[in-house]
Parts: sequence; structure tokens; C-alpha cells
Amino acid sequence: MRVTRTVVLKSERLPKKIFKVFIELEGMYREMLLQILPFAVQNGITSPVKLKAEKYKFLRELYPQLPSHYAYTVCQDAVTRAKSFLKRKRRGLAKKECPEVRSVSIWLDDHLWRAGLTFIRIATHKGWIEVGLEGHKYYWKTVNSDWKLASQSRVKLDKRERRLIVFLVFYKDVREYKAKSWIPIDVNEDNVTALIDFKPVIFETNQKKITLGYYYRRKKVQEKWDKKLGSRNGKKRRILGKLREKDKKRDIRNKLAKIIVEEARKRNAGIVLERLPKNVPRRMLEKVSNKQLRHRIYQSAFLGIQKAIERKAKEYGVPVIKVNPKNSSRLCPIHNAVVKYESGRFGVCSVGGEVWHRDILAVWNLYLRALQSDGSNAPSSGGLFADGSPVPLGSTATNEAIWIEKSRWLRWNSLPPTQTNTHLYKKKR
Repeated sequence: MRVTRTVVLKSERLPKKIFKVFIELEGMYREMLLQILPFAVQNGITSPVKLKAEKYKFLRELYPQLPSHYAYTVCQDAVTRAKSFLKRKRRGLAKKECPEVRSVSIWLDDHLWRAGLTFIRIATHKGWIEVGLEGHKYYWKTVNSDWKLASQSRVKLDKRERRLIVFLVFYKDVREYKAKSWIPIDVNEDNVTALIDFKPVIFETNQKKITLGYYYRRKKVQEKWDKKLGSRNGKKRRILGKLREKDKKRDIRNKLAKIIVEEARKRNAGIVLERLPKNVPRRMLEKVSNKQLRHRIYQSAFLGIQKAIERKAKEYGVPVIKVNPKNSSRLCPIHNAVVKYESGRFGVCSVGGEVWHRDILAVWNLYLRALQSDGSNAPSSGGLFADGSPVPLGSTATNEAIWIEKSRWLRWNSLPPTQTNTHLYKKKR
């Protein structure tokens, strides 16, 4: 199985004459894209080979001074945009007849660029131009590992700083191992719960706090500057553009995914995720009218965390399966009876009387469904145990877990032994 990784680098600050060449190159590339994109959408063309056969001669006559392979890459770019637009149009999400071209990155194939460790050469209408690159820790870590540089890359212009933003794609072949055990993951708004070595571990994410903090900050900025300068003002856009909510949430997802996947690989375990629909936020919002709550649910990124875990699992060869999450937080895994929630996230089994936390109950049910081959190739159940009493899932073990604050796990490389951790809710009680 081949997996890819994209590394983003910035070039050194370029002289005005050289940067002007790249501005001209971007303008020609944009014009070619604008000329062939409507044709691809109107004719439903989703193959770059077919689009190139139709428009190659036209593109070469439009800008004969450009290297011929720009006609190939612009067709690949156009087809990618057309595919996405046609898909959204079939779902009724696109109102226009053709997608807008707002941002342009120049696609390069193996005939249009050459790369060294600290530089990149790009073929332009003025010949080959060499540009120095500013490497960072992530880049050098990738270069010095078993990742290989792919033949395609992309370049985007940073006109404010007169730099190139280079997107390098690396790849490697990974063999997925056979899982000896399973680690189920339950994703919630404020935490992610995992069952590691039959011990529930709850990672605090504070998504609610981050979402509401940025919500009120944006609202305050909008009210202040809309009143002074009107709804369309540059001051408001510049302030809102400096907010980094998206970057913070992406950082949380990626670091949490790495911790979970590394722990699974150490144990030769697979990962169990919930099989969620693509439009899961929309389904959750069908009966929600509160605007703030709707915004929080949309920003919770349940699928985003799952996708981050799946991407990282592919890099390490960790198998991932998905099981049906229906009633995973409502049924007691011991008695298969309904768990009644009176207040908060704690409930009581209607038959055995065990006290369950909602998230811990979910990961146990996901684990048992994986063992029962619910929509997966998992082995049959057997050998299940839990500390606390002589029977599986004994009543003294149902509510014990490790609570890890975000400030702790966000800087960790791996988890400590589960036996030495404190219990869940020590601070909340």
C-alpha cells in the first residue's frame, strides 16, 4: 500500500525581477485554466487525458512561449476542479454553472521542475530558474527517513513577501500488519476516548472552549468594525484573517492521531472507529434550533478527527476497521440492557445497576462489536477481561479511566504505563 505526505516549504525572498517572471507565469497558467475549465464542466470531462486530447493544440497556440508540459498539468488541475464541482452539483450544493477560480497554484510534473535538498529549479517561459528553499524540522525529518520524493509538485505565490510556497509530495510503500488486538476510539465534542490495554483513556480536547472563544471573538470584531466602517471593510477582514482557529484544531487532530496510532503500533493492535455518515453534522442538527449549539456541532469535526487517525494509521501500516455505532452509548455490554441517564454523562444499568460513564460505555461496546465481526474482519470474541472483579467488565471497573488534560498529552510523544496513572474525574469530584 502506497501512502503520501505533503510537505510545505517557503522559498527565500526573491528579487523583484525573478518574482515578476513567476507573476507572469501564474497569469498565463490562470488564463489557460479559465479557458478550459468551463469546457470540462459543460462536457462532463473527468479524465485529464481526454481533456488534453481536446484542448492541447488550443493551449499551445494560446501561449507558445510556455514549456509544453504546462498544457498537461493545467488539464490535470482543471479536471480535479471539474470533478469536485460536478459532484457537488449532483448533490444540489452548487448553484452556479461553472466553478470560480479564486486561488491558483501552479502544477508541475517531472519535466517542469528539479529539486535538491535546499533548492528547486522551475521551467518558465524565461528558461530555468533556481530558487533556494528554507527547510524546517518536519521537512528534514521526512527527507532523512524512508520517504521518497514524488514526480509532481505544486507552487503558489506569496505576493506579500515575494516568496514561493512549494508543496512537495513524498511517498512510501507500507505493509499493513495483522492486528492481534483492537483499540476502539470514541470521538466527542470535548474529548476523545480510547480503550488501551483494557483501560479507558480520555484525552481532553477542549473543542467547545476553542469554538466558543473564537465565536465570541469574531462576533465582537464584526460588531465593532461593522458599526464604524460598514459590513464590507478591510480592517475587519485583516483582523479576522489573523485568527488561527483552523490551525489550532488541525494541530490537535494531528497530534492526537499520532499518539493513538503509535500506541496501537507498539501493541500490534488495530484501531476501531465508528462508521459515521458523511453528513453526520447535518443529521445531528435536524432537531437543533439554537444557533450557538448548531455552530458548535458543525465545528466539532467528528469526521475530521477520524480522517486524521486513518491517515496516520496508513503511514504506520496500522489496520483500521469501522463498526456500527448505533446505541453504543445506551446499552450495557454486560447485561445488554438500557443504561438510564438521569443527569450529565453518568448512567445506571437498568438490570445490573452498574454506573457507566457515557464515553467509557461507548468504547467498550465498540470493542465488543469489533470482536463480533460487526462489519469487519475482526476475530471472534474471547479472552475478554477487565480489572476490578473476577468476571469480565466487573462492576468495580466500569467507571475507572485515565483522564489526560490537553496541556499534558499535547506535548507527549507516547503514553506512560497505564498502571501508574490516576483515575478519571479526580478533579471533577
